[in-house]
Amino acid sequence: MNKIGIRAIVTGTTGMVGEGVLYECLQNPLVEAILVINRKACGYTHPKLKEILHQDFLDISSIANQLSGYNACFFCLGISSVGVKEDVYYKMTYTLTLHIAETLSKLNPDMTFCYVSGAGTNSSEKGSSNWARIKGKTENDLMKLPFRKVFAFRPGFIKPIKGLKNAHPFYKYINWLYPVGRALFPAGFCTLHEIGLAMINSVSLEKDRAVIEGKDIIALAKAN
Repeated sequence: MNKIGIRAIVTGTTGMVGEGVLYECLQNPLVEAILVINRKACGYTHPKLKEILHQDFLDISSIANQLSGYNACFFCLGISSVGVKEDVYYKMTYTLTLHIAETLSKLNPDMTFCYVSGAGTNSSEKGSSNWARIKGKTENDLMKLPFRKVFAFRPGFIKPIKGLKNAHPFYKYINWLYPVGRALFPAGFCTLHEIGLAMINSVSLEKDRAVIEGKDIIALAKAN
């Protein structure tokens, strides 16, 4: 695997997964520059980090002139479907993601776009679970965009990175499950450290379109 210098856009860095991916990018020498786009400040400063504060992710036309010159996007922005009406979830998952991705694909056709989806996503866009259908449609339509590469990451249980501030509070009560689950069902349990490394390594991956399941995340994190 030939390693490529990475200039990455990272979204969702005020959430657990996005913060973890940002943290890994800041530590990794392959990542030369990072742009984060948030509604509120992420709280990180670093020589290779730039931040844009923008409120309306359904319309990024006013900041589009700042989004060119990047060869990776690690898209970690999203909401839970719990307690959310289907039309709202569709808008905040499918519509928002495709709007940003379509803009980036026009500005950066050589970009690798990594989308955080989830275990159980339904690629057929059918079934009883609305979140799985909507995530499936989002994955499918991202794959059609003229990026150099598109990868849909489908983690299951994620072990947070110790010391980061945006881990969901309930993880401190269920982290004991991780070593048991990893031993019994390794494909369904990965660490946030592995997700970050896998995204970074995906920029040098020979495939151009793929769904990255839990076992693939673990393997890709170890790739040299």
